[in-house]
Amino acid sequence: MSKRVLIVDDDPAQRRILEEVIKRLGYPTKTAASGDKALDILLGPDAGTISLVLLDLVMPCTDGIDVLNKLSGKPDIPPIIVETANGSIDAAINAMRAGAIDFVVKPASPERLECSIKNALKIEQLSGEITRIKKKVQGKLTFSDLIISTDTMERVVSLGKRAAASNIPVLIEGESGVGKELIARSVQGESERAGGPFVVVNCGAIPENLIESTLFGHEKGSFTGAHEKRIGKFEEADGGTLFLDEVGELPLDAQVKLLRALQEGEIDPVGGKKPVKVNFRLISATNRDMIQQVKDGKFREDLYYRLNVFPIWVPPLKDRLGDVPQLAMHFLARFAAEEGKRVSSISDDAMRLLTQYEWPGNVRQLENAMFRAVVLTDGAELGVSEFPQVAAHVSGFEAIVPDAPAPGPAPGSFEGPALLGAENSVPQTVEMRGGVSTGSIGIPAVSDSGDIRRLDAMEADMIRLALGRYRGHMTEVAKRLGIGRSTLYRKMQEYDLETRVS
Repeated sequence: MSKRVLIVDDDPAQRRILEEVIKRLGYPTKTAASGDKALDILLGPDAGTISLVLLDLVMPCTDGIDVLNKLSGKPDIPPIIVETANGSIDAAINAMRAGAIDFVVKPASPERLECSIKNALKIEQLSGEITRIKKKVQGKLTFSDLIISTDTMERVVSLGKRAAASNIPVLIEGESGVGKELIARSVQGESERAGGPFVVVNCGAIPENLIESTLFGHEKGSFTGAHEKRIGKFEEADGGTLFLDEVGELPLDAQVKLLRALQEGEIDPVGGKKPVKVNFRLISATNRDMIQQVKDGKFREDLYYRLNVFPIWVPPLKDRLGDVPQLAMHFLARFAAEEGKRVSSISDDAMRLLTQYEWPGNVRQLENAMFRAVVLTDGAELGVSEFPQVAAHVSGFEAIVPDAPAPGPAPGSFEGPALLGAENSVPQTVEMRGGVSTGSIGIPAVSDSGDIRRLDAMEADMIRLALGRYRGHMTEVAKRLGIGRSTLYRKMQEYDLETRVS
């Protein structure tokens, strides 16, 4: 679903002007002619479609301050920018105290509006991420918290909401990295088990000899190394949801006990004298072809049909490229905040690149690509050059990666040949006599016989090189080598080096 900017103004001419300006800035809009209408939208079922509110302060009946006061303390309220013809300090202070995040004076220029909207949306993205993290920890993540905009994913959400309305076992299928765990968490968050434990088990990451103990628990002394009683994942999930990721990796022995747990609602801990009753909701996920697993005898047919009561297929990212822009902007805001970067946008060419790539690693690959791009960039906008690995696989795009700057001569050094020889790539030996270098500036990594040199010999050469280059100034030598002066003197004595000065 596409997020919109809600324009609240009682003046129809002003509404049309603002609507046109904001659309030209690239943001979809929705309008409200009064404060009451705005409250109906922001407190009603359409609230999730609004990412920002542009609110007029002076309106008849319910004015802007009234709207702010009535929204105060309500959950999931988008950021609000207030505007008024009255540019007094008092009006600005009152609006900010009531919950607005910015203040513009009519008539606001498109540039001023764009700046304010971008800043507000960045805040909304970050606050949304914080909210998602909190809900994820609390087991209350819902489908409205997911970032989706394509019809394909809307169908997934529709199925997920139906599954959440009952306690039916769910099998989520899809390629690795498509977000199966988020779908599972959303199913719990919209079910009667919301707020209960959500226990994740990666069936492919548990050693085979520990699977039964991990899932079902064990009694003290039940096997070598069982020094104390341990409850299993099924008991941890009591009253909540057990999420078995990569369930196709379970060995056949564990599949038998899992089938009994599903049928009887009880488990047998390893070494236990009696079964333990458990109340859990089971959601499984796999990236394998389970029908083929059954045909190959690697997965029990009866268990497969117990798990596959309500299947949900999550399509790969290449089949829902319309989700890429929103996902990319979400990751951009998150990583820019984490890395302390001021980058806030993606160029049109770079966005076209991202939406034309097939993303074989799905959403996880997009997330990693955005992280790398944010780390690489020094500007305020990500371009094609920040995505060289993606551009290499999409025709019509070329990422121009600037060459690393050549290091200049160090203080006190002399101009000389390049570090690497023209005929081979092994640094040549250097000897410092009287401050004059004879040969390339470098330390050999191999001996004349072609063997790798010892580290202590290379370290001695490095200290010898530094002593000659900085003419025996011990403070400078220690600083350049990144060690203390006492360490330098100790190493010089160890390697029987003398200070060489010109």
